[in-house]
Amino acid sequence: MANNSSIEWTESTWNPVTGCTKISPGCKNCYAERMAYRLQAMGSPNYINGFELTTHEHILERPFQWKRPQMIFVNSMSDLFHQGVPLDFIQKVFDVMRRASWHTFQVLTKRSERLLALNQEIDWPANVWMGVSVENHNYTFRIDDLKQTSAQVKFLSLEPLLGPLPHLDLDRMDWVIVGGESGPGARPMEEEWATAIRDQCLKFDVPFFFKQWGGVRKKRNGRKLRGRTWDEMPAMAATMSLSAM
Repeated sequence: MANNSSIEWTESTWNPVTGCTKISPGCKNCYAERMAYRLQAMGSPNYINGFELTTHEHILERPFQWKRPQMIFVNSMSDLFHQGVPLDFIQKVFDVMRRASWHTFQVLTKRSERLLALNQEIDWPANVWMGVSVENHNYTFRIDDLKQTSAQVKFLSLEPLLGPLPHLDLDRMDWVIVGGESGPGARPMEEEWATAIRDQCLKFDVPFFFKQWGGVRKKRNGRKLRGRTWDEMPAMAATMSLSAM
């Protein structure tokens, strides 16, 4: 439920919630769903319910066992702002993140409406980075919802990128991640889509992270965009660069 991660922009994952439901095109080939059923078949007790939404009280205190500061992706196997996660449980997760102040926590949601609706119920710690996923132009409203929250660090995950996003409003954004879809049935990402987002980040001086081209064989396709690797991080992560972790 908490382990080292192969995700390029984080160090570890912590999953006090597992399971989810699909709400937009980016969910079609959900890697977390595939992984959950695999873990269920392997007999993992935390995945006895497969990909059914499940909260795990016994996992809440896990970050306190990690003494070395690190970046932690919260709920890589779910969505903290899923409508089935009770408010009091969300507040418990934020309380742990606040008290485990030596870590940096990265929270990502597709459910920006609920994120915004609960904004006043959350005491936002400085060590929590809040992001939204946007896969195509039909979901840029999630960016507007995020901007209205009190999160101190805000970021975008444009993955899987399923269409062009030529007119992003990057004002008050601290970070942008771009990536293509990977795994079975992966839908292709056009180079022009990725470079256009990179250019917008350069224009607005927003750190840009190119995660992957994706595809069925994502390692073979690599991570270089126009001949170079883009691993930029928010300024507040300067003392916690991933290369030094």
